[in-house]
Amino acid sequence: MALQDSDIAKRVGRARRLARWSLAAAVAALVVAGTGLTLARYDVIAKLAGFSALLGGGLVALLALVLGLGSLFSGRGAAAPSRRTAWIGIAVALLYVGFLGSRPLAAGDAPAIHDVTTDLASPPQFEVLPLRADNLVGVGTLENWRRIHERAYADLGPVTIPRPVAAVTADAARLAEQAGWKVAKVDPARGHLEATASVSYIRFNDDVVLRIVPTQDGKGSRVDMRSVSRVGVGDLGVNARRIREFLAALAAA
Repeated sequence: MALQDSDIAKRVGRARRLARWSLAAAVAALVVAGTGLTLARYDVIAKLAGFSALLGGGLVALLALVLGLGSLFSGRGAAAPSRRTAWIGIAVALLYVGFLGSRPLAAGDAPAIHDVTTDLASPPQFEVLPLRADNLVGVGTLENWRRIHERAYADLGPVTIPRPVAAVTADAARLAEQAGWKVAKVDPARGHLEATASVSYIRFNDDVVLRIVPTQDGKGSRVDMRSVSRVGVGDLGVNARRIREFLAALAAA
């Protein structure tokens, strides 16, 4: 009987230690991610470094999950007071890992490109904001980029708006400012606008350019748009979504 009691005491003690470690690891995962993302948000460290901290926190969260499950297993069959602590660690870890796992699902079948436009043959060109030097990273050639882009975003194209170029450009600038974008250049006479949008808490910067020209009959404006991520290979579909939403809002303005 004494040996059985001793065995139970050992298992309870092990369960208690694992539960504490699980909760500590779950909290550490949040601290690692929060610190990295916040430093990247304010450009103390590089954006990708902050994103790496988020992924690194995910690994720590997985460790917390394993430790928590180990605690429950060790304390099975005994009145282990550490179960509540273990379940908290497991819950936090599951939320963290679940969030990371949901990001690719939220992107759907978005391709690994970061430059999206309504005109593949002649994309709007930046004049003030510099196009990233490695803009073909991940695709290699313009032909590959166009092929991947056309297959993924066949629905993207210019919109025709029955308003003069200057008026449409002014509306575009107003909508950009309302969206919190930093407008770098706006030229209503030429129908040109450049701005920088930020994405997520970490503030990944994407550059946007609009080209607005008169329609052939001179009664309206044709609007083409381009959105390019400054870092990374893929964009999880963010640039295409931005173009769709912005052009829809501009047409309705």
